[in-house]
Amino acid sequence: MMMFIFNGGIFLAGAAILGVGIWVKVDSSSLLGILDNMPDAPDGLSQLANVSYLLIAVGAVLLVIGFLGCCGAMKESRCMLLTFFIIVLIIFIIEVAGAVVLLVFKDVAGELLQSVGDQVQKSIEENYGDEGPLDSIWNNTMKELTCCGFNNYTDFSGSIFNQPANLYPIACCNSTIETCTESLAHMSAVEGCYDKLLALIENNAVVIAGVALGIVAIEIAAMVVSMVLYKDIGSKA
Repeated sequence: MMMFIFNGGIFLAGAAILGVGIWVKVDSSSLLGILDNMPDAPDGLSQLANVSYLLIAVGAVLLVIGFLGCCGAMKESRCMLLTFFIIVLIIFIIEVAGAVVLLVFKDVAGELLQSVGDQVQKSIEENYGDEGPLDSIWNNTMKELTCCGFNNYTDFSGSIFNQPANLYPIACCNSTIETCTESLAHMSAVEGCYDKLLALIENNAVVIAGVALGIVAIEIAAMVVSMVLYKDIGSKA
């Protein structure tokens, strides 16, 4: 019974992680889309653009090992239980390392994001307003995070959208007006997406790491139970 409970938890955790990974991959209209189109971005940030693949892989593996563990317990297969133990042990090591990296990344996230600031501002000036994919990415990001530009509304000064009428995205104004001018954007003082994204990372990194460590605890218990069953089945043979 305990084996089914632990593996059920692993299976559900895998399904949740897989679902999040698919959602992140499908939702290309996010700030990750900007990072994905920046070939000169630092390694730390460029890898964030591929985080969906990691989530999908981890989720799929957790689904498999949860199913494998249940089958091994039902059929009393020592081979399946041993395979389950080895796979869970590997995932356990990866998750602990990932949780540590995530907590470390939280402390250097500001520096990494700031390092691409000039490139992001340049891409806004050169491409925002041409009705291309960058427009959709930025509009969705600013709407979701309630922010304006990378640093503030001045990032759009000189952009295609800004010229020649000196206009700014609606997200840069705290009002329901249809036109956002420089004076209204200045008075609104909407926070930049850099600050909002940094706060989002710092606030959620500890939570995500905690969830990962919680899954690790379930996996440790599942490994212990699998080895107990492995030994019991061997003694019956």
